[in-house]
Amino acid sequence: MQIHASAIIHPAAQLAADVVVGPFCVIGEHVTIGPGTRLVSHVAVDGWTEIGARCELYPFVSIGAPPQHLNYKGEPTKVVIGDDNILREYVTVNRATVQGGGTTTIGSKNFLMAYVHIAHDCHLGSHLILANAASLAGHITIGDYAIIGGLTGIHQHVRVGSYSMVGGCCALGQDLPPFMRAAGGYRARMYGLNSVGLRRQGFSNDRISVLKRAYDMLFRSGHRTAEAARLAKVEFGDQPDVMTVVGFLEGTKRGICRSVGKDQEDEE
Repeated sequence: MQIHASAIIHPAAQLAADVVVGPFCVIGEHVTIGPGTRLVSHVAVDGWTEIGARCELYPFVSIGAPPQHLNYKGEPTKVVIGDDNILREYVTVNRATVQGGGTTTIGSKNFLMAYVHIAHDCHLGSHLILANAASLAGHITIGDYAIIGGLTGIHQHVRVGSYSMVGGCCALGQDLPPFMRAAGGYRARMYGLNSVGLRRQGFSNDRISVLKRAYDMLFRSGHRTAEAARLAKVEFGDQPDVMTVVGFLEGTKRGICRSVGKDQEDEE
C-alpha cells in the first residue's frame, strides 16, 4: 500500500493492500476501498462509502459527504461505487437519504469528468460518460451506456434510459426513454434516436430501423402515451428493444420529454 505521509486515514477504514493514496487525501472511518484504486491527491472520502477496484480519483474529488437535504439527520446512509471508474477533478458524490432508500449508487466503467455533481439517492448504471459540470439532482436514475453533455442539469426524480444521450448546456425536466437523444437548452426535447451512439455500440441497421418506426408510433402519432404504448405492443411485441422503451414509458412518474417535429430532428 502506497500512502503519502500527508494523507489522513482513519484507523478503522478498510483499504486493499495495493490502494494508492496521494498527498493530502482524507479517508473516513466507515470507508472501504477496493484493490488497485488510486487517489491522486486532495481527495476526501467520508461517510459509509464503498469504492470498488481500479478506480481513479483525481484531485479535490469528494465522495460520501452528507446529502444536501434539509431532512437529513445524520443517519448512516451510503455511497456504493463499482469498479474501473474515473472521477476527474472536483467531482462530488453525496450519500443518500433514508427517505430515498439509503444508498447512492454508481456502477462500473464510468467516466465522470471535472465538476460533475451526483446528488443523494441517485442510481447510475455502467459505461456512462458525464461531461464537465453535468449536475444531477436527487433521486435520478441513469441507465447503462448513456451520455450526459457538459453543463447540463437534470431535475430530481428524472430517469434517463440506457443508450440515450443528453446534449450539453440544457435542462432535462422529464424522463428520456432508452435509445433516444435530447437537446435544446431550457426544457430539453427529444430529437429522435441516438443513432450514432447506437451504431458505436454495435446496433445493427435492422435494430435501428425498427426503433425508428416505433419512435414514430410512440411519439409522433398524436396518441396519448398509454394508447401509443398499447399500439406498440400490438405491432412490435416481438421486438425486445421496443418493449424496453414501452416498459420505460409505462413506468414514468414525471412524464416523457416531448419530441420535436420530424423537420426539426437534424437541428441539434
